Amino acid sequence: MPLRIQKTVLYKSSAKIVDRLANWAANPWRRYSLLVIIFLIGFLLGSSLGMINGVLALMDPVGAFIVLIFLEILIKARFIFLKSKKPKIIILVFDMFRIGLSYGLFSEGLKLL
Repeated sequence: MPLRIQKTVLYKSSAKIVDRLANWAANPWRRYSLLVIIFLIGFLLGSSLGMINGVLALMDPVGAFIVLIFLEILIKARFIFLKSKKPKIIILVFDMFRIGLSYGLFSEGLKLL
């Protein structure tokens, strides 16, 4: 028997949020500005994580493992949303966040060398 998702109020409202975001981002300028903001948020988080791990130097392998697991979850979520009928803007948001996070970690890694 396949696993069915229960259609709760939270599930319905989250679906509406994604649809509203897709309608709002139909304009190319809005979509590009949203993606740049998401990229910069990911970059900020990545550089902050790199600085915190670099300064404390207590749990570098554990922090790297947690970030790697988070990035892999984002990649798996991307494929799940590609198979579903969700708007493509959520895939673009995940991709830009993941790229920004990776770029921020990479730039902090170069600074700490």
